[in-house]
Amino acid sequence: MTEKDRIEQEVQECVCEFMHVHEEIVDKVEKAMPGEQELLDLAEFFKVFGDSTRIKILYVLSQSEMCVCDIATLLQMGQSAISHQLRVLKQMRLVNFRRDGKTVFYSLSDDHIQTILAQGMEHITE
Repeated sequence: MTEKDRIEQEVQECVCEFMHVHEEIVDKVEKAMPGEQELLDLAEFFKVFGDSTRIKILYVLSQSEMCVCDIATLLQMGQSAISHQLRVLKQMRLVNFRRDGKTVFYSLSDDHIQTILAQGMEHITE
């Protein structure tokens, strides 16, 4: 079987053999669907998790509050690259920061972020 045939077969497996809409189910789900803006915001939220450097930063912050210097050392990256990614994470409200003198410490914004990371790890290691 060629690759093209395999893909065609997979597409056929995903298509109903005859058109019949289950209106009760469709109505129920339609009522539960979030609005368009909420879905766009959710998509943006998950895009943040699509970058391995940001995932690494979130993971290390799930272990301990850290400053940029600590994160840069741990990930063997430049401070400016870490700062750039932290700015993205702050904009998406995934990390918090606090100033202690001249040092800024970062931490996960809440337990939800740690849960998302843990569930993602659990999913990929099943």
